Amino acid sequence: MPTWIGFLRAVNVGKRQVKMQTLRELLQDKGFDDVETHIQSGNLKVRSATRSAARLETDLRALISEAFGFDVPVVVRTPAQVRRLAQEADALESPIAGATRYVMVMSGELDPAGVDALHAWDAETEAARVLGNDIVLFLAAGVQAAKLTNVRIERLTGGVGTARNMTVVRALADKWGA
Repeated sequence: MPTWIGFLRAVNVGKRQVKMQTLRELLQDKGFDDVETHIQSGNLKVRSATRSAARLETDLRALISEAFGFDVPVVVRTPAQVRRLAQEADALESPIAGATRYVMVMSGELDPAGVDALHAWDAETEAARVLGNDIVLFLAAGVQAAKLTNVRIERLTGGVGTARNMTVVRALADKWGA
């Protein structure tokens, strides 16, 4: 059975609360194996007979959204993909001095014109680089001041995504990566 790492979008902010213990119990009750979570920001590991990432994203989104009463998009990666993503994101040269690095994992095919627009983004305190289907953000003025928001990136690329700081991405790669 394949192992998957899932990234839940916009949980445990405001009224969008998802208790990780409740999430683990829900997924175990629904037939997922080896369910684990990492911190409260919606990172999980499961084993599932499902071999399609797109299908698993759809299934997890439906289960979690129904159980918690609000839409929870989910992006999944294999452990090897998370490890590679962490390594490649760390290896990128930052185009912004002093920027904090974030990774936005994306679901769906990214519109090439949107990818070009992200690479051409010319702001003094922020930049983006696309790695495969994921986006590395370099933010010098912090997330709250960023113009490259989830909404803007999704509009440009046509994908659905959720961001994590590199500390979390590295921790997941170390903890669950192949």
